[in-house]
Amino acid sequence: MDTNNWPEIGDFVVCTVKDVTDFGAYAMLEEFGGKEGFIHISEIKAGWVKYVRDHVREGQKIVCKVLTVDTSRRHIDLSLKDVNDHQKRAKIQDWKNEQKATKWLQFVAEDTNTDDNTMQKIRHKLLEQFGSAFLAFEEAAINDIKPFKDIGINKNVANSIVKIAKENIKLPFVDIAGYVDLTCYLPNGIDVIKKSLNEANKVKQDDVEVDISYIGAPRYRIKVIAPDYKTAETVLKKSATIAIKTIENMGGKGVFHRHIESLKA
Repeated sequence: MDTNNWPEIGDFVVCTVKDVTDFGAYAMLEEFGGKEGFIHISEIKAGWVKYVRDHVREGQKIVCKVLTVDTSRRHIDLSLKDVNDHQKRAKIQDWKNEQKATKWLQFVAEDTNTDDNTMQKIRHKLLEQFGSAFLAFEEAAINDIKPFKDIGINKNVANSIVKIAKENIKLPFVDIAGYVDLTCYLPNGIDVIKKSLNEANKVKQDDVEVDISYIGAPRYRIKVIAPDYKTAETVLKKSATIAIKTIENMGGKGVFHRHIESLKA
């Protein structure tokens, strides 16, 4: 860990409580080379605190807010009371993600025979470009090697990052559905409907799955699984539009309903 790395005032930091005294607690900052900060008794909890040990204990992992940083004295003041539950959960999750990313970078080093000094430089580049090592791996899982082409990282290393990202990160996907009513009273009406659905099912896009199922005449459900809502909505509307245009061109009718509430009648 870079010993010259210091937190900024206002940062949320993960700490391990090292020593509890009558007037506060000393805590080690996990992400800053083991630097130590102090939580005064007045920053432990809102209101009056009689015994610090009623609220923190040695070895406990906590999330604090940085109040002051004095690099010349190597002193950091921390607050525990200024961190709410949401901020605590978010920071702990970010910290755990970075721990995972650190392990994955070790895998990259082993996979590409890259020395520690070079990997440290690569890590800094990832932090500069993506904000965190974990976000860099997340970008790799979503967009392959593209985000790494112009940031000065060796191609073999970039390919290894992509490979390890895809092995370890399960991308978040959204699942939405819409409905089409398809009718055709021509003698070959059933075949017309089938052709319309087949055309709708041909909509293809990377990382997107389209599934069409029968609900009950004349209704069909178009289910779309995609990496995000915007993509899912776009593919859903495109698939429904193709089904409707196809059946109308062949003498039938089609109507699209986005939400299930639209079908209650």
